[in-house]
Amino acid sequence: MTGGFTLDRRMLMVGGGAALLAACEARPTNILRSNDTHPYGYPTVEAVEELGRQLSRLTDGRLSVKVYAGGQLGSERDTLEITTFGGLDMNRVNLAPLNSIEKMTIVPSLPFLFRSQEHLRQAMDGAPGEVILNSLEPHGLIGLCFYDSGARSFYNTKQPINSPDDMKGMKIRVQNSDLYVSMIRALGADATPMSLGEVYQSLVQGVIDGAENNWPSYDSGRHYEAAPYYSLTGHVMAPEILVMSVARWEALKPSDREAVREAARLSVPYMRERWDKRVSASRVKLLAEGVQANEIPDLAPFVEAMRPVWNQFLTTEDQRQLVTQIEEMAP
Repeated sequence: MTGGFTLDRRMLMVGGGAALLAACEARPTNILRSNDTHPYGYPTVEAVEELGRQLSRLTDGRLSVKVYAGGQLGSERDTLEITTFGGLDMNRVNLAPLNSIEKMTIVPSLPFLFRSQEHLRQAMDGAPGEVILNSLEPHGLIGLCFYDSGARSFYNTKQPINSPDDMKGMKIRVQNSDLYVSMIRALGADATPMSLGEVYQSLVQGVIDGAENNWPSYDSGRHYEAAPYYSLTGHVMAPEILVMSVARWEALKPSDREAVREAARLSVPYMRERWDKRVSASRVKLLAEGVQANEIPDLAPFVEAMRPVWNQFLTTEDQRQLVTQIEEMAP
């Protein structure tokens, strides 16, 4: 058991584990294998590819990165377990699957914590972000950096959402996180946890009525084809995170560890530039495709309904202090 995860060979065979086993057997020690559930061309995938180029430059070609994108190795939760075990070198994941093993990762996922994208970036680049990255090491993971995930909003197959009352009874897909389940329930909707790869078919088949995500994911997953109502709640701005297996980290010599950290640092502005362009491009494209996007006339009812979630999940003084730090950094 590592960091609250249990792992055996049967688990490795679930959700793409067979492909992962094949990829990891007899892997070259100079190549870091990295996973991402987003497709090739997505900003997070491009950022890790840039990390690989920087790492190769910094180590005179001794180290490089190979990215397995599009969820080909399994869901974020499955591959995260394998990363803690050391079967995968690096992994770009949302914070949600980390919420159950490290409470500090809950903080950036709280609804309506960040006032803007600039506020998020300042906090994650500063002391609050460092606290969260460092909190992962006891769980078998080295936190390398944060990538943007934008503002998450609701989309559905039925109607525009203007108030929590419009969501009552809707079946909304969420990530596998108790926090996200509680947020949806607080709005009067039914939360349905599932992996990102299942969302499109579930929308088409009516298994769920909607989901919540950013513009690029709404676009790249083709969810807009089945759920054309996009309501701009911007309720969560939780970042993505890039982690590395402690086992792989400790196998590197100190100078190579520094090179990995520097390459990760350099990949962040690279990712943000592409992220900002991708958000704008996805929005323009989907509006032209007929997506009905609506601003929320009054966010206060959403904020009020979801605020009790803070009290439910802020269970330690360290978490509360981190929230205070982040709030004080708001413009």
